[in-house]
Amino acid sequence: MSRKHPVIAVTGSSGAGTTTVKRAFENIFRRQKITAAVIEGDSLHSLDRMAFRAAAAAAAKGGNNSFSHFGPEANHFDKIEETFKVYGKTGMCKRRYYVHSDAEAELHNKHFKLKDLKPGVFTPWEDIEKGSDLLFYEGLHGLVTDNGKVDAAKHVDLGIGVVPVVNLEWIQKIHRDEAERGYSAEATVDTIMRRMPDYIKYITPQFSRTDINFQRVATVDTSNPFIARDIPTPDESFVVVRFREPRGVDFPYMLAMIPNSFMSRANTLVVPGGKMSHAMEIILAPIMHTMIENKKK
Repeated sequence: MSRKHPVIAVTGSSGAGTTTVKRAFENIFRRQKITAAVIEGDSLHSLDRMAFRAAAAAAAKGGNNSFSHFGPEANHFDKIEETFKVYGKTGMCKRRYYVHSDAEAELHNKHFKLKDLKPGVFTPWEDIEKGSDLLFYEGLHGLVTDNGKVDAAKHVDLGIGVVPVVNLEWIQKIHRDEAERGYSAEATVDTIMRRMPDYIKYITPQFSRTDINFQRVATVDTSNPFIARDIPTPDESFVVVRFREPRGVDFPYMLAMIPNSFMSRANTLVVPGGKMSHAMEIILAPIMHTMIENKKK
C-alpha cells in the first residue's frame, strides 16, 4: 500500500455492474479535481480474442471444459500485482488497452500511429501519463491471489467489490451479452457454466478482501435467471453495502443523506436500489478527500 501513490481497485464479475461504480468515481474525480491513471482489467488478459478461442478449443479437446477468462491461464495475474506494486512505489507504470470495438480500434490506431489494430487485440504497451494522483483499476481481478504466487490485494489502498446476488448477476450478463454482443441466451449460459470453477476459486474470494462491497439484491422473483424476460430495475432492488472496517465510518451522516436507508448490521448499510449511484458518491467522496489529503502530507 502507498500513501504517496494510492491504488484503487474496483473488482467484479462480468455483468456485475462495475461500470456504475466507475462512473461514481469519475464524478468524484471531476469534482475534487483528482487526476486518475486508469487501468482496464481486460488489458491484463494474457490472450487476445483469437488466441483465447484457440486455447479454449484445445483445452476442451483435452477434456478441460472449464478454461475461462476468470482463471490464471488467460490472465497476467503477475502483471496486475506488478503494476500495483510499481505504481505504489513510483507513481508510474506501463499500460495497454484491449480493443473492444471498431470505434476503439480507430481511436487507438490514431493514438499509436498504427493501421492494423482491430477488435479483439491489444494495443502496444506504453507509460501512463505523468503526474497522476492515483491509479484506478476496474476489472475482474483487482484483489486476486493465486496460491501464494501472486497477491495483488496487498498493494491496494482501497478495494471495492461489486457483486449482485448470483441469479441477478446472471440475468444481467445474459441480457447484456445479447444486447451488446449478439450472443444467444444459450451461448451465455454455456459461458457461465464453463467459468464456474474459476469463478469460485478466483473471483468470489476477492470479496473477502475488499474494503467495501456493493451487493444488489432484487425484490422480485429471480429464481430462474435463465428465463427472465428483463433485468429487475433499480427500484426493484436494494443495495447491501458492507464495510470491512466500520470504525470511523460516519453511518449517521450516510443515513441522513441517503433517503430510506437503514442499518442491517453494525458494518452493513442497506440503500434503495434507485439510490445506488447517489449512495456510492456519498460513501466514496469523503474517502477520496482523505486519501488525497494524506497524499499531500
